Amino acid sequence: MVVRQEAHPGTGADANPPAFRAAVASMREARLRAEIFCEEMPAPQRIAPYSFALSADLTVDGEDVGTGRIILLHDPAGNEAWDGTFRCVAYVRADLDPEMITDPLLAAVGWSWLTESLDGHGATYHAPSGTVTRVATESFGGMADDGGSAQIEVRASWTPDFDEPLAGADGSPDAAAHVRAWADLLCMAAGLQPVPEGVAAMPSRRGQRGSGR
Repeated sequence: MVVRQEAHPGTGADANPPAFRAAVASMREARLRAEIFCEEMPAPQRIAPYSFALSADLTVDGEDVGTGRIILLHDPAGNEAWDGTFRCVAYVRADLDPEMITDPLLAAVGWSWLTESLDGHGATYHAPSGTVTRVATESFGGMADDGGSAQIEVRASWTPDFDEPLAGADGSPDAAAHVRAWADLLCMAAGLQPVPEGVAAMPSRRGQRGSGR
């Protein structure tokens, strides 16, 4: 599915730098699997001079099993902490089998989902950083019958290398691979295997929500 677009102040405006506009355009064109409903959301305005954000909900068999967001930051003057002029910031939260929450390797595996997704899509990057958090919930008293639940949260950021092969025909930044990698991270966190490269997933009803607006 192609990302649903909404108008937000300063998003994709002609006054934005050409490189940022190109990167945003490529994010909007990223095609994701059918279970993911993705749309634009307001981006933070104080972290960088230019920013753009997407949110996603993952639904399987009518049940919401994960959510996430990805933000593209741009500072034409460069940012020493980023080691570049662009930075991707991503967040993913997904439901887990409660028995997995005690696995001592869960955090390391969660981080590997990110790096594997980026590498799998050829989304070259450097200076990655982030955290993996496990959350367990137990119910008591009148809610005891609800049982327990578990979730994993991945918060990460990285500096995309907008060089070949992640550049358009005109040499402009192409961020679509980074969006697809983020979407794969969401699916892997929720226990879904990524769709193989070259396999086109048909949009689901949820993916088409609001498409007529």
